[in-house]
Amino acid sequence: MKTMKQYTLGDMVLRYVTDEKMHMGLEMFPASMENQVKEKNAQVDSLIQWKKVGDAFPYGFANGITMRNSASVWGLKWNDQQTEKEGQETRIRTTLTDPEGNLFYHTVTYTEGREAVSVDVEIQNKSGSSFTIEMLSSFSLGGISVFAEDEGTGRLAVHKMRSKWSGEGRMEKRSAEELLLEPTWSRHGVYSDRFGQTGSLPVRGYFPFAAVEDTVSEVVWAAALEAPASWQMEVYRRDEGLCLSGGLPDFDYGHWCKELKPEESFRAPRAYLTVCRDTVDTACQRLSDLWKTQGEKKPLPIIFNEYCTTWGTPSHENIRKILKVLKGKPADIFVIDAGWYADPEKGWESNMGDWEISKELFPNGMQAVVDEIKENGLIPGIWFETETCGKDALMYQNQEHLLKRNGQVITSGGRRFWDMRDPWVIDYLEKKMIDFLEKYGFGYVKIDYNESIGIGCDGAESLGEGLRQSIRGTQGFFKKLRERLPGLLTEICASGGHRMEPSMLMLGDLVSFSDAHEEKEIPIIAANIQRLVPPEKSQIWAVLQKEDSIRRLVYSMINTCFGVMCISGDVFDLSEIQWEYVQKGMEFYRAVSHIIQDGRTFYYGTCQKSWRKPSGWQGVLRYTKDRKEALCIFHRFEADEDVRIDLKLEEGFAVEKIYEEGDHGVSCTHGRLVLKLEQDYEAVAVYLKNSKEI
Repeated sequence: MKTMKQYTLGDMVLRYVTDEKMHMGLEMFPASMENQVKEKNAQVDSLIQWKKVGDAFPYGFANGITMRNSASVWGLKWNDQQTEKEGQETRIRTTLTDPEGNLFYHTVTYTEGREAVSVDVEIQNKSGSSFTIEMLSSFSLGGISVFAEDEGTGRLAVHKMRSKWSGEGRMEKRSAEELLLEPTWSRHGVYSDRFGQTGSLPVRGYFPFAAVEDTVSEVVWAAALEAPASWQMEVYRRDEGLCLSGGLPDFDYGHWCKELKPEESFRAPRAYLTVCRDTVDTACQRLSDLWKTQGEKKPLPIIFNEYCTTWGTPSHENIRKILKVLKGKPADIFVIDAGWYADPEKGWESNMGDWEISKELFPNGMQAVVDEIKENGLIPGIWFETETCGKDALMYQNQEHLLKRNGQVITSGGRRFWDMRDPWVIDYLEKKMIDFLEKYGFGYVKIDYNESIGIGCDGAESLGEGLRQSIRGTQGFFKKLRERLPGLLTEICASGGHRMEPSMLMLGDLVSFSDAHEEKEIPIIAANIQRLVPPEKSQIWAVLQKEDSIRRLVYSMINTCFGVMCISGDVFDLSEIQWEYVQKGMEFYRAVSHIIQDGRTFYYGTCQKSWRKPSGWQGVLRYTKDRKEALCIFHRFEADEDVRIDLKLEEGFAVEKIYEEGDHGVSCTHGRLVLKLEQDYEAVAVYLKNSKEI
């Protein structure tokens, strides 16, 4: 193995390596540690992993476990590498070829000031005949860890982020040895820890993310995928070098294959890579900074969503009552959630798809309600579940335009799915949704999605390719929505956080963080997802209950400082003192919203085994990037004794503002923040400023 070319991009080094057969691999390491890189007895692992139908599967008892390093990969050879710089962007384009003359493009893009790169992989058929791809990676990174001469026994750990409905964002750390990722005695047998998700809820089971940590050198390699549907990651081992790759699911994992005709090209979903000498938390945020809102920052809004107030009955009468309660309070957006299309006989829960305004709920029409919301100084918003039809809707029976599998309409629970590749469907939804939003003057839309298509659908070379095309159609519709209504704020929801992946995050202004709206584990979920979801895009609910103590209200309100504040609940019945503390919470959120938008998060407290019955405490410290301001959020869960917190900060910080119920003895002197939590399920938020020159 030898180094073909090496590039320094910010604080990262990309090293392209080759062997005598001109196979090419990619390695990364922190620029500050270049003199610590070791020579390793490992094969070059191709920076593009793919498999063509008909080519041999890999050696090493791998068939059925992985398609990495198949005969298709053995034929790839380096052909060319070009770099270009345009403004703040640097692009490194590597071209590989195979014996049939096909071209394979691997493009790394780096923007000055960023701490991660993007990777695009594309295949162009130059063979003169059609062939079918059954595996294609978006990225492949080899040589981990470059700081160990051998396999690094005991020093490599794999990090994944687990997720399920109402339990999003749990970090998991396992050693390479626990995952069977030690090389075998002969280096012949290979193993891949392959994981991912099949279906149209991409953040289900796992986030499309993986990281490998060298616990001795304290270096973390991390990767994330744009993955709006099925995807896979692989942590792979055959020799001294651990490898990490990911992209579309292969045919074994997600029933995906794609035919490529002569001169046609196909591009894999984009991937993002970083490496740093720091924690996995920092590595995650180096990635997620790439999908933050670009351009001029606007103040974070306060949203009111009526769902947990009216529970599916958003009538004009109810909305008018809520508006009276909200008058004089610092809310910005009023969202009409599910139910506005309710049928007097069928109800609303399974009636989505026809999108007819309920005359019973809105006897004066929708315009009268929208106008009243605007007259109260609020931006009107409304809920749609664009891609599905409920079992009570007339469109549920419109089988010609619904997704099918093996010729049968796909029914998941009580929902069916529009074929988003179908021009008739796009035209129908444009009239029912985009024209509707434009006609009535809505400034905000919540786009929900509450079931999964599963492994795929008819209409393409494979079920997995059918799914990919359908979700690509969904994203095309979202882009059309943006083009038609450029000022519209868009919230992406999928039974909470099932769509919190980069491509959806960048298509929307906000995402729903979870459906755990009323639960005590909200601060755990909301804090954990800050690793991969920019807080400025993460909408956190505070559902206010009339029976809530002031302590519980403050606990709920503080939760929203992990992202964008959304209020709902028993607003008709809150007492004057309850409202006083709610408004204090709103004012505190306003004061720290710039830190929520532009900061770096650090975690403290008890390692939680159960999120439903948490114990101990949680502390989250978020510094602004210039380290001149900080937001500290503390939650106590269930504990047998007082929780005394003594947190070391940088010198010069002083308390600017506190949001709490009672007195927790908060003080900050000589670089130490001190407080005490004496009761279960209470919270304190502290805004700090640093007067010291940094």
